[in-house]
Amino acid sequence: MPRPRTRLLTSLATTALSLATLAAVAPATLAPAATAATAGILPCRSSDGPGTGSLGSTGLTGSVGGTGSIGGTGSSQGSSFGSTNPIPWLNGRDGGLPNLKGETQAVQHITGLDSPNDTAFRFNVVGTDLGIMWDNGGGQVLTAFGDTVGFSWNPLCQGLLGDWRSNVLLRSSDRDLSRGMRIDSAALDRRNHAKEIIPSKKINGVEMTTIPTAGIEVGGVQYINYMSVRSWGLPGAWITNFSALASSTDNGENWTVLPTTARTNDPVTGNHNFQMAAYVKSDGYVYAFGTPSGRDGAAYLSRVREADFTDQLAYEYWNGTGWTPTLPAAAVPVMASPVSEMSVAYNDYLHKFVTLYTDATSSVVMRTADRPQGPWSTPKVLISGRSVPGLYGAYIHPWSSGPDLYYVATTWSDYNVMLMRTRLA
Repeated sequence: MPRPRTRLLTSLATTALSLATLAAVAPATLAPAATAATAGILPCRSSDGPGTGSLGSTGLTGSVGGTGSIGGTGSSQGSSFGSTNPIPWLNGRDGGLPNLKGETQAVQHITGLDSPNDTAFRFNVVGTDLGIMWDNGGGQVLTAFGDTVGFSWNPLCQGLLGDWRSNVLLRSSDRDLSRGMRIDSAALDRRNHAKEIIPSKKINGVEMTTIPTAGIEVGGVQYINYMSVRSWGLPGAWITNFSALASSTDNGENWTVLPTTARTNDPVTGNHNFQMAAYVKSDGYVYAFGTPSGRDGAAYLSRVREADFTDQLAYEYWNGTGWTPTLPAAAVPVMASPVSEMSVAYNDYLHKFVTLYTDATSSVVMRTADRPQGPWSTPKVLISGRSVPGLYGAYIHPWSSGPDLYYVATTWSDYNVMLMRTRLA
């Protein structure tokens, strides 16, 4: 069987010829070129109809070639896209994993053309990011991804890739992570098509997208904390409308948004500091970390008993010396800025809580603490942004144990998720 990249590129070449022919015969039927807040462009929505989209999670801007073009020119911060590489943001510089030395290695692409999971053909997930993971309580790890692009057969698209979904969900029962993470299934809306599990309006200035930021199982129910992104700003900056919970009682196949859990992006109430989340369970509580929208904020902390997880009035907020009930504005930073797209877990090897996030240099850093409220250790760099440019997101695999810490990370140039391993001291 051909490798996933070979199979998809064969299909791309076939469709490229068809699109080029169509553009020459009836160029008026093709949508005009557009610019999106991304390293590439997503010309079609999940219905494969005309429209524009954004992979704003990358925090980058760029454009691609003209009407009906698959080999046009485009630009993005720090790189240029030429006709020899029509979809550079899907395969990075060389399409391979980063070649790292020392205590951290890249294990496998989880998604994309180079992944043995064959997500392009099994789920039409050609490019995606983030990969928030949690234990579903039933022998699987659920993984929620951000803005996702797939292969589009619709000639009305401006290129070969579209099928924009704000989020998708994949499942894994693989416990041997030393050789990678096998994907078993996805939440689907039709055969071989991962669906958008939390809908978005896809209107810039209203609601551009809905991005998962954390996931957890409580009482047999699956929960995702997501942010409603109003618009993308400068690199690494975006404005949210609110954050909220969505729940699933069928193992992530279908999701229900819970409006009463919405936290508006409001500095008066303090909810602006809880637009992005990270969860960890301990002693009957869910500890819910929060950061403001974007990549420049500090980390704050709240907690709630598991039985009251969806009741906002039951939350308490760490004020520096103790817990204040119901008042998000009372929360003080437990980690100084910038804390970007964090995850938290208890590590049974270190016997400490561990957090991973990306810092101002786009480096993945690790900190440890004896309790969620800290004090947290000084950041230790696990992957330097100089070694892997454009790195973001660092989400701990919930089944990491022993001296090997497994987690996923994304690069904007590749716009796919890879499994990383760090040998702990």
